[in-house]
Amino acid sequence: MGNSEYLVVMQIPHWQLPPGVSHGTWEYTQRDSIATDYDDYFAFNSLFEFDEALLAEEFQPPGLVADLGCGTARALVPLVKNGHRGLAIDLSEPMLKIVEDKAAEEELDIRCVKANLVELNDNVVPTASVDYAMCMFSTLGMIQGHVNRERVMVNTLRMLKPGGKLVVHVHNFWFNLYDPGGPRWLARNLLEGTFGRRVEVGDKFFAYRGVTDMYLHVFRPRELRRLFTEVGFKIHRWVPLEVARRHALQRPWLFPSLRANGWIVVGQKPASA
Repeated sequence: MGNSEYLVVMQIPHWQLPPGVSHGTWEYTQRDSIATDYDDYFAFNSLFEFDEALLAEEFQPPGLVADLGCGTARALVPLVKNGHRGLAIDLSEPMLKIVEDKAAEEELDIRCVKANLVELNDNVVPTASVDYAMCMFSTLGMIQGHVNRERVMVNTLRMLKPGGKLVVHVHNFWFNLYDPGGPRWLARNLLEGTFGRRVEVGDKFFAYRGVTDMYLHVFRPRELRRLFTEVGFKIHRWVPLEVARRHALQRPWLFPSLRANGWIVVGQKPASA
């Protein structure tokens, strides 16, 4: 990305940003370099192996899978190769271009849709048209504001067929206790999020891959459960993840809220909905 393009991305006024999208997230989605380097950046990372196995297990029989915040479709491509059809949804044109190239090169049944997850209305993805949905790699946490994250869940419930499943990965708020400076950040964030108006409890801003103010919301367990159940999902499966995120947490009954790196949660739309 050239300097002029970088400045255009950075200078968008707050009121022009899509709902739920921070300045850092907007920059992340618009930078060509993030998209073109994405697969290489994670090429030797084994984190996805557990996710891939869980998705393959939960998404049966084959059907239409909506990948919410698909990136370069690392999670979607293996599913489509095994008989599913894919709907790749992202706000990033550079990411979707890579998905289109992958689909054309390997003759994969993937349709790309550029959209903000907060604004996925019936005109973008019809009601009850999707068998499965997934929002992996803490993408839900990249949505700024509880109201906007709730809208994403409502939109997803609407697009799923009765009995359809949603798989979500998020990070654990309390796991910050183990980071350098983490306890201090937790105390400050709890105070600011409880008594202030600028941030919510769980909001983090940090430097990531050249983006100086990347946004991520990290979840408390009760908050995450309510996000599913209050919009109408039934929690089908709740998987606490171990430190390196390569498998489920061992002895999950032992202080899981403090020990889990994050969670993979499988929600299901009631069959009668």
